[in-house]
Amino acid sequence: MGNMLANIFGSSPVVPLEKHIEIAYRCAKRLQPFFAAAVVGNWAKAAKVRGDIEMLEHKADDLKKEIRLHLPKSLFMPVPREDLLELLLVQDKIANRTKDVSGIVMGRKMQMPASIADQFLEFVDRNVDAAKQARKSVRELDDLFSTGFRGAEVKLVSAMIEELDKIETDTDDKQAALRGELFKIEASLNPIDAIFMYKVIELTGEIADMAERVGRRLELLLSH
Repeated sequence: MGNMLANIFGSSPVVPLEKHIEIAYRCAKRLQPFFAAAVVGNWAKAAKVRGDIEMLEHKADDLKKEIRLHLPKSLFMPVPREDLLELLLVQDKIANRTKDVSGIVMGRKMQMPASIADQFLEFVDRNVDAAKQARKSVRELDDLFSTGFRGAEVKLVSAMIEELDKIETDTDDKQAALRGELFKIEASLNPIDAIFMYKVIELTGEIADMAERVGRRLELLLSH
């Protein structure tokens, strides 16, 4: 058990969070080939990618549980342990939302209408960009920890969080535009399909929302 924990935590209590966000990002990134297959009705390929998403989501969940169980409680850290755990929970929701949205699409074999398919794929890409920027920001945690959350490293991470905010705002704009285009054609769709399409757009947008929340949790850590 001791060796296992050493492998998880290494020399820093924040390294596991960096490992976790890497898994969460890899999970979200699989939405790109998943939806690329789904929009053309290649359900065999979509099912394969969906399997990858499930595997990565489970891996993220397992690591989350290990971190929650074994993150040191009596440790002289520059930030509260509870704040690190809150950051972990938000990170995990990136993978959760990815699994949720891919599950709905796979379960119903949903295809976005051809007239908005390209626009939807661009929206997916931008949400993945947000997850990537969240990963980039969290990967600075070890350096932040080493410097006691002070100095030039804080400015670097603050700039990353600002960029994350811009990406999330862009996803909001793209989501609003996409919903508007779907509204124009919803009368021609099966009503149940239309409802689930709106839900898929909403859940996909929540990936960027969760990524932006990662930035908010990091800001809180920087404020201590």
